[in-house]
Amino acid sequence: MRLTARLMKVFITRRIPPEGQALLDQAGISEIKRWDSDEPIPKEDLVKGAAGAHGILCLLTDKIDRKLLDAAGKNLKVISTLSVGVDHLDLDEIKKRGIRVGYTPDVLTDATAELAVSLLLTTSRRLPESIEEVKNGGWTSWKPLWMCGYQLSNSTVGIIGLGRIGQAIARRLKPFGVQKFIYTGRQPKPSEASEFQAEFVSVEQLAAQSDFIVVSCALTPETKKLCNKDFFQKMKKTAVFVNISRGDVVNQEDLYKALSNGEIAAAGLDVTSPEPLPTNHPLLSLKNCVILPHIGSATYATRNTMAVIAVKNLLAGLKGEPMPSELKL
Repeated sequence: MRLTARLMKVFITRRIPPEGQALLDQAGISEIKRWDSDEPIPKEDLVKGAAGAHGILCLLTDKIDRKLLDAAGKNLKVISTLSVGVDHLDLDEIKKRGIRVGYTPDVLTDATAELAVSLLLTTSRRLPESIEEVKNGGWTSWKPLWMCGYQLSNSTVGIIGLGRIGQAIARRLKPFGVQKFIYTGRQPKPSEASEFQAEFVSVEQLAAQSDFIVVSCALTPETKKLCNKDFFQKMKKTAVFVNISRGDVVNQEDLYKALSNGEIAAAGLDVTSPEPLPTNHPLLSLKNCVILPHIGSATYATRNTMAVIAVKNLLAGLKGEPMPSELKL
């Protein structure tokens, strides 16, 4: 089907980066409705905006469920999400209705891997604590064990999920002198693991053997609350835990207890449940827990590229053409 001005109605659930917006504005679509804010759209406005739309461009904070799909009606041909994650989409219902889905998988790999390494180093070397000591006068004289943390050289790094991002993280950590990489997932990945001489192990073995653990798996029914009380109890007391995947992979109550009881050394999180994390959440009271506001892909270059791909996915779906990045349902 040709994309014609008289036919197409598109709903954009948030402001998007300028390069993507420019591409959308040039497409000749008859009606483009936008939620003109950087803040999440309320559910009632999301449902109302979707009514009668041929295409929806959404973010990972927008729940695309049966209620919204019913409101959109039979016109809806394509949903394009400006994210690699798709757990905000009711994929079973979307597939049942024959709606195509576009996403942005490969473009944020490098930015997210860089952030994971930054978060690991920030947490393990206690940088926020050290900065605060400089500001509050806690820095007095040199002391042998003051502000000591844990180093990567000669360590064992465990990666949960050796996908694109997991591999990119290992690639960046290798030059730090990591002695051994281990990983776990649904199945071994010998060809991907060979670059790092990484060994496939069980979840339990990874927890017990690792000095540093990085979670980079997708959120699935199998990985939900994977990192829980049993997992943390198997970890070394000197181990550092980092999560850059999804907040629900971790049981945060169990993590809080493990950190406050000294069962593990420290944790760094770029993702939480919920997001944003309430400012009175117990994890925020801990000095050995560093929490970031889900900024894994937050570079100007990455976000602009994500927006362009999301818009191209949307336009291709409207025209019935192959998308640059289509999720196969």
